[in-house]
Amino acid sequence: MSHDKPSLLRRLWCLWQRLPLWLQILVGMTLGIVTGLCLGERAEYLKPIGTLFVNTIKMLIVPLVFCSLIVGVTSMEDTSKMGRIGFKSFAFYLATTSIAISVGLLVGSLMAPGEGLPLAANLEAAAPKAAPSVMETLINIVPTNPVAALANGQILQVIVFAVALGVALVLIGEHGKPAIRVFESLAEAMYKLTDMVMRLAPYGVFGLMAWVSGKYGMQMLWPLIKVIIAVYLGCALHILGFYSVVLSLFAKLNPVQFFKGISNALAVAFTTSSSAGTLPASMKCASEYLGVNKKISSFVLPLGTTINMDGTALYQGVTALFVAQAFGVDLTWVDYITIVLTATLASIGTAGVPGAGLVMLTLVLTSVGLPLEGVALIAGIDRILDMARTVVNVSGDLVATTIIAKSENELDLEHYNADLQQSALIAEQNAAAEQKADV
Repeated sequence: MSHDKPSLLRRLWCLWQRLPLWLQILVGMTLGIVTGLCLGERAEYLKPIGTLFVNTIKMLIVPLVFCSLIVGVTSMEDTSKMGRIGFKSFAFYLATTSIAISVGLLVGSLMAPGEGLPLAANLEAAAPKAAPSVMETLINIVPTNPVAALANGQILQVIVFAVALGVALVLIGEHGKPAIRVFESLAEAMYKLTDMVMRLAPYGVFGLMAWVSGKYGMQMLWPLIKVIIAVYLGCALHILGFYSVVLSLFAKLNPVQFFKGISNALAVAFTTSSSAGTLPASMKCASEYLGVNKKISSFVLPLGTTINMDGTALYQGVTALFVAQAFGVDLTWVDYITIVLTATLASIGTAGVPGAGLVMLTLVLTSVGLPLEGVALIAGIDRILDMARTVVNVSGDLVATTIIAKSENELDLEHYNADLQQSALIAEQNAAAEQKADV
């Protein structure tokens, strides 16, 4: 019998290892919820497991964005092509963000989650610090100290500096090639480190979900259940409806194949509530499962992580209407347009980290004169809403990357249409061919 137990454990471990990452993450999340509900407040002891995982992801973000952007920019020696891709990315992100908040406003109007809950604007809760104005955001995108921007994780400033440095390295020709090779080597090391960290995702997710469900319990969903349903419904419509139509019409691609390919990234996005934290998984999905050339994904995805906030914008639409309805404030068409413009522009400077949408909400509420005390109503369920809106953010980044890659003939259609195992095999073969070519 003593020999059977280790053998059984080994078989179980081998079975676990053969599961795809998204399924491992789903199992970890489910076990975490059940464990949290069973342990209650004692699940707090499991939080460090999730915190450790989130910290390892945060460790990757700045060097990964910095190195991958420089490699992405320098790989496009044709500066006109680089400018064209940048313009396409920016235009796509702003257009889809404005559509997303319109979807949020529509769902909020139809479901009216705040009706029947008239409140006086005297809730005892301190609103989070207001987000910077649009003008401040535009001024602050250029770092006065690039090293400080890297150290402090100012992603928008890091992106500006990385793009500028990449352009400069291309323009100096032969003199820039040694530095480019260094950044290419660092980028490859970051991709490998990303792969190593992502293997820890199921365990980190288990710790995070155990803590959340243990601390709040399932009853946390009930007080604002209509808001939660409205946000999740809007997110589902935007992902499965709008993104599917965009992929089918503009890129002539199969949406089902796309969503299969990004399932790992969506699982990480849902559980970590961080589009910046999901960037490593997104880059892995784009290259390994969708067949997007790294020249495109290493440029478009980090850019999208900062300026593309479709899910956050959609959430702004629903929650702004909820606050207006709860406090009995009638919004005009001018207010609706103001909300769309403010949320779209503010999304450019919003960090892709958990809770950033709540800060952005203060700017949207202020723009149309709604009481900031309404933020206190949303804060209690913000984590649950954050999960859904992060999935939309990440989906939007990957949709843009795929469509832009297709428009630039940088999408391997055979790779895209293959099943997940074949895609992983093709990715390994391509990587081996690239290494052989470099040698």
